[in-house]
Amino acid sequence: MAKVKSETVDFGKAYKELEDIIEWFEREDVDLDEGLRKFERGLELAKACKTRLNDVENKVSQIKAKFGDMDAAAPAESDEDEDEAAPARRNGQLL
Repeated sequence: MAKVKSETVDFGKAYKELEDIIEWFEREDVDLDEGLRKFERGLELAKACKTRLNDVENKVSQIKAKFGDMDAAAPAESDEDEDEAAPARRNGQLL
Protein backbone atom coordinates (compact mmCIF):
# COMPACT_ATOMS: atom_id res chain seq x y z
CA MET A 1 0.00 0.00 0.00
CA ALA A 2 1.24 3.44 -0.88
CA LYS A 3 2.19 5.81 1.90
CA VAL A 4 0.06 8.94 2.12
CA LYS A 5 1.79 12.33 2.21
CA SER A 6 -0.17 14.89 4.19
CA GLU A 7 0.71 17.81 1.92
CA THR A 8 -0.75 16.01 -1.11
CA VAL A 9 -3.68 14.28 0.60
CA ASP A 10 -7.15 14.97 -0.73
CA PHE A 11 -8.82 15.20 2.64
CA GLY A 12 -12.28 14.30 1.34
CA LYS A 13 -11.06 11.19 -0.48
CA ALA A 14 -8.93 10.07 2.47
CA TYR A 15 -11.84 10.52 4.88
CA LYS A 16 -14.14 8.57 2.56
CA GLU A 17 -11.59 5.76 2.32
CA LEU A 18 -11.40 5.67 6.12
CA GLU A 19 -15.20 5.38 6.30
CA ASP A 20 -15.07 2.53 3.77
CA ILE A 21 -12.48 0.71 5.88
CA ILE A 22 -14.64 1.11 8.98
CA GLU A 23 -17.65 -0.27 7.14
CA TRP A 24 -15.56 -3.20 5.92
CA PHE A 25 -14.56 -4.04 9.51
CA GLU A 26 -18.18 -3.88 10.65
CA ARG A 27 -19.04 -6.82 8.41
CA GLU A 28 -19.03 -10.25 9.99
CA ASP A 29 -16.99 -12.02 7.28
CA VAL A 30 -13.63 -10.27 7.77
CA ASP A 31 -10.45 -11.89 6.45
CA LEU A 32 -7.62 -11.60 8.99
CA ASP A 33 -4.82 -10.85 6.50
CA GLU A 34 -6.88 -8.34 4.55
CA GLY A 35 -8.00 -6.82 7.85
CA LEU A 36 -4.39 -6.29 8.87
CA ARG A 37 -3.65 -4.51 5.57
CA LYS A 38 -6.76 -2.35 5.91
CA PHE A 39 -5.91 -1.55 9.51
CA GLU A 40 -2.45 -0.34 8.48
CA ARG A 41 -3.93 1.70 5.63
CA GLY A 42 -6.47 3.23 8.00
CA LEU A 43 -3.72 4.33 10.37
CA GLU A 44 -1.77 5.86 7.48
CA LEU A 45 -4.86 7.76 6.33
CA ALA A 46 -5.73 8.91 9.85
CA LYS A 47 -2.20 10.21 10.39
CA ALA A 48 -2.20 12.04 7.04
CA CYS A 49 -5.61 13.58 7.75
CA LYS A 50 -4.56 14.70 11.22
CA THR A 51 -1.37 16.26 9.85
CA ARG A 52 -3.32 17.99 7.08
CA LEU A 53 -5.84 19.36 9.58
CA ASN A 54 -2.99 20.69 11.75
CA ASP A 55 -1.41 22.32 8.68
CA VAL A 56 -4.69 24.01 7.79
CA GLU A 57 -5.21 25.15 11.39
CA ASN A 58 -1.73 26.70 11.40
CA LYS A 59 -2.43 28.43 8.08
CA VAL A 60 -5.69 29.85 9.44
CA SER A 61 -3.80 31.19 12.47
CA GLN A 62 -1.23 32.81 10.17
CA ILE A 63 -3.96 34.43 8.08
CA LYS A 64 -5.73 35.72 11.19
CA ALA A 65 -2.45 37.14 12.50
CA LYS A 66 -1.74 38.78 9.14
CA PHE A 67 -5.09 40.56 9.05
CA GLY A 68 -5.52 41.00 12.76
CA ASP A 69 -7.94 39.18 14.98
CA MET A 70 -11.43 40.19 13.86
CA ASP A 71 -12.76 39.74 17.41
CA ALA A 72 -10.30 42.37 18.63
CA ALA A 73 -11.76 44.85 16.13
CA ALA A 74 -14.95 45.14 18.21
CA PRO A 75 -14.93 48.26 20.38
CA ALA A 76 -14.08 47.50 23.98
CA GLU A 77 -15.57 49.33 26.91
CA SER A 78 -13.31 52.13 28.04
CA ASP A 79 -11.98 52.36 31.57
CA GLU A 80 -13.93 55.62 31.99
CA ASP A 81 -17.24 53.77 31.57
CA GLU A 82 -16.21 51.31 34.24
CA ASP A 83 -15.10 54.09 36.60
CA GLU A 84 -18.47 55.84 36.27
CA ALA A 85 -20.33 52.66 37.21
CA ALA A 86 -18.01 51.81 40.10
CA PRO A 87 -19.42 54.23 42.73
CA ALA A 88 -22.94 52.92 42.12
CA ARG A 89 -21.91 49.38 43.13
CA ARG A 90 -20.38 47.93 46.24
CA ASN A 91 -19.59 44.22 46.56
CA GLY A 92 -21.61 43.55 43.42
CA GLN A 93 -24.74 45.23 44.79
CA LEU A 94 -26.34 48.42 43.60
CA LEU A 95 -26.29 51.26 46.10
